[in-house]
Formats: sequence, structure tokens, C-alpha cells
Amino acid sequence: MAKKKALGRGLGALIDGADEYFAKETGSAINEIEISKIIANPFQPRTKFDEETLNELAASIKEIGIIQPITLRKTDTGIYQVIAGERRLRASRIAGLTTIPSYIRTADDEGMLEMALIENIQREDLDAIEIAHSYQRLIDECKLTQETLSDRVGKKRSTVANYLRLLKLPAKIQKGIVDKNITMGHARALVNIQDSEMQLMIFDEIIKNEFSVRRVEEIVRKYTEDQTSFQPEEKAKPPKFPTEYQDLYHHLNRYFQSKIDFKMDQTGKGRITIPFSSTKDLERILGILDKLDA
Repeated sequence: MAKKKALGRGLGALIDGADEYFAKETGSAINEIEISKIIANPFQPRTKFDEETLNELAASIKEIGIIQPITLRKTDTGIYQVIAGERRLRASRIAGLTTIPSYIRTADDEGMLEMALIENIQREDLDAIEIAHSYQRLIDECKLTQETLSDRVGKKRSTVANYLRLLKLPAKIQKGIVDKNITMGHARALVNIQDSEMQLMIFDEIIKNEFSVRRVEEIVRKYTEDQTSFQPEEKAKPPKFPTEYQDLYHHLNRYFQSKIDFKMDQTGKGRITIPFSSTKDLERILGILDKLDA
């Protein structure tokens, strides 16, 4: 219980000089600011606050107080705007507090947005798409490069790039990430496919068959290898069969996730061959055919 009481007194109770450090960083010591004089950050990227977790935080605040002060900006009218800590502010209102410990910082609108976005990224409950959108806003609205952004958020540049690539996926797949139907690992594999229809087809198969990330990586690798190895005989050579059959050919490739051998002569006779790379791949194809027979 002694530790809990120490935490309630703030970081200064645990680390010598902590309060002075934050005072130097923010340009202010810790102030007790009336909650009635604080308004939300107009640039707050977070739009949803879970009511249950807010109530849990409010109960904790009643028990031990505010562990980490919030950060505010004072306006010309004497009203304060939240730079970081809106969740703590909301929970403090629920807990019935009239004042809240705060750091006061000077920041323009762009600085407010940047700080709010970076603080938002540090949350543990963000999904990959929310992080990607925050990264994109920092680049677009705060004029940050990927290199500068990676420094600001403490992530490798390659990590930042991987998140941003998720925004190229179809909206249905992005929603699947948000709804936790697929993981970022699944999504990162799908990004390597340029064809959005194929991306969506594999996405549906992931949901239906509960494919692992490794299984999806295998499917994507095989598909991309087939696409890379395929070279037309002559660019100017006319197609071997009418356009509608070309569409069927491409549809079969996507449906079976394999490079179909589709041949047809001038009389309309021909054959369709479905290749497979292993017994496991054969079982997958047989499973697709079984569904057609059902």
C-alpha cells in the first residue's frame, strides 16, 4: 500500500528532480487548474472514449489521485485547451474533481495537432489503421518527413512505412483490421499484392478458413511469383481467345489463387489445367472444387 500512496503524489515522489525536469520541458511547474476552465483539444485525433474504462480510471483517481499531470495551453481568453491527457480530464470530471494538476505549455495550432497526434499514437489500445492515419496526418498536416516522424514517435522508419502502406488496402480490409478480424501480419502480406480484387478474395478466404499469417504469406508469395514469371510471348500478338474468355481466364486465376493454363483453338475446343505446387496445395484446390459441388 505504501507504493500506491507514493504514486498518488506524482513522479516527484519517486524520482528526485522529476517535477523540475517536466517544468523545464513544458515551461511551467505543475499547476492546479480549475476543470471548469478547461476545454477539449480541437485537434484531438481520438473521437471515441470507452465509457467503461473511463469509469475505471475515475475510480482509480478517487483512490490515488492523478499520477501524471495533463498538459494544457492557455488561450488569450484565460481558458485552457488540452494538449495531452483528455482521457484523464474526462475521468477526473466523472470522479468529481474540481481541479487537476497540469503543465502549461505554449504551442501554436500546428504544434497542438502534432503533440496530440503523437500522444495518441503512444496509446496501447490503438489498432494498426488508427496508427497509420495518425502517421499520415503528421506527414500531411504537420509537414513531417517519414524520417523525422520516425524520430518523433521513436519507431524505425521501416515500421512507419509499413503502417502507412496499410492505407493502400481496400476499405473492407482496413475495416477488418479495425474489427480485429485479421492481424497486421495478415494485412502486411496482402499489401504485397497489387490487384485489389485478389486482395479482397484472399481476405475473404482468411475470414472463412481462419488462415494463419504464414499461410497467407505462402499464398501471396506463390501468387506474386507466378505474376513475375509470366511473360507474354509478343506484346503485339493478338489474343488466343475472345475478350470474354480472357476475363474468365483472369477470374479463374484469382479464384483458385493459381496460374491456370487455359487453352482454346479456333473451333472452340480446349482445356483448363489447374497446377499445384504440393500435396497441401492440391488439398486446397480440391477443397475449392468440393465447395462448387456442394
